Amino acid sequence: MPPTVLQAGARVVVKLGTSVLTGGTDRLHRPRMIELVRQLVQLRERGCAPILVTSGAVLAGWEQLGFPQRRRNLPDKQLLAAIGQGRLMHLYAQIADLYGLPVAQTLLTRDDLRDRRRYLNARNTLLRCIEQGVLPIVNENDVVAIDEIRVGDNDNLSALVANLVDADLLVICTDIAGLYTADPRVDPTATLVREVPVLDDLILSHAGGTGSHRGTGGMATKLQAAGLATQSGTAVVIAAGDVPDLLLRLAAGESIGTFFPAKATKLESRKRWLLAETVRYSRVVIDGGAARALTTAGRSLLPAGIKAVEGTFERGQTVRIFDTDGREVARGLTQYSSAALLLLRGCQSSEIEVRLGYVYGPEVVHRDDMVIL
Repeated sequence: MPPTVLQAGARVVVKLGTSVLTGGTDRLHRPRMIELVRQLVQLRERGCAPILVTSGAVLAGWEQLGFPQRRRNLPDKQLLAAIGQGRLMHLYAQIADLYGLPVAQTLLTRDDLRDRRRYLNARNTLLRCIEQGVLPIVNENDVVAIDEIRVGDNDNLSALVANLVDADLLVICTDIAGLYTADPRVDPTATLVREVPVLDDLILSHAGGTGSHRGTGGMATKLQAAGLATQSGTAVVIAAGDVPDLLLRLAAGESIGTFFPAKATKLESRKRWLLAETVRYSRVVIDGGAARALTTAGRSLLPAGIKAVEGTFERGQTVRIFDTDGREVARGLTQYSSAALLLLRGCQSSEIEVRLGYVYGPEVVHRDDMVIL
């Protein structure tokens, strides 16, 4: 199926690789960065919610030090990332400020995305940025990451972020037009693959080797990312980052690059995820008004509607929600532990901080983190 026009409120994750940010040079290409940020600004003006996943920190550090001989060991890479991350964010902030767009830095590792509480914290931060009109800029935290907790490349990180925010579209910008049947730089007969309905062995064989010396990715990692994102309910496009108005044209439904349709709806994907690790003996009992708000009005669960809390669970776990007749009406990701909910049941959201001394938000379970049964 062809790409569709993105509706207002659609979440779009845009991944920019080092080769895109440098424009084929060995330094960050400021005009290219300005052009891409301009498109992100216009996406927001059209009602979409962009999230940027960017490479370039190591390159920015290398540039800052005057391009010394590059070594690929982890300590040297972490040194360059430590120097370059602030420089990279400073550039993005300066450019975005030209358009009046505030930006927020988010550095993630694999541990942040596999631990339920940290996953929830990261999700809440990104969604709050979107609500407040702030552009989240995500990068892997190379400064502290070790091999065991690294995502490994920003292609796969962008797919994980797309899953984190339930994105409608992931755009992986690269230095070629998309997926080809062979490497077009060495095979003149190679043709562009316009759509990939299924990631089979034939498609994977087109991937070739790794990327350029400036980055860590290649087509293989982009296909891995596409597989992960589409299974999570996000459509994917791999396209050249230098195509004029690429992001705006994709948002308008134009076919550019290689398109990977989502394999599941976001709801189906979310249901599987939320139901996978339910706390078996958890019971959050809610009153009739809260049950109607959840099941018929699509509302979040607030502490005022909670009548009883049974079982032991922590923040970030999936809990079962029952009405007073004993019917399970929903399951969802709780913002508060069972101990906290015992103190919050029946209270107004404005009282949460008074009772607990902290607040994670006005909702106990947000409607985006809930499945109605």
